[in-house]
Amino acid sequence: MSEIIFLVEDAPEGGYVARAVGESIFTEADDRATLQARVREAVLAHFDDGKAPQLIRLHFVRDEVIPV
Repeated sequence: MSEIIFLVEDAPEGGYVARAVGESIFTEADDRATLQARVREAVLAHFDDGKAPQLIRLHFVRDEVIPV
């Protein structure tokens, strides 16, 4: 695996939640810098030595509500 993708959403209580696509990896943080560090740590902890993907992609998803 050369890449892993995380879907990142705003957390209801503030900050961000991130979930990996196709893997059981989840983390959360209050700001983007902390989120990047926690995602990296979670990926390295999840995969065996030498098996972690070379690239982590964060895909930020936002819902926008438009009143009628």
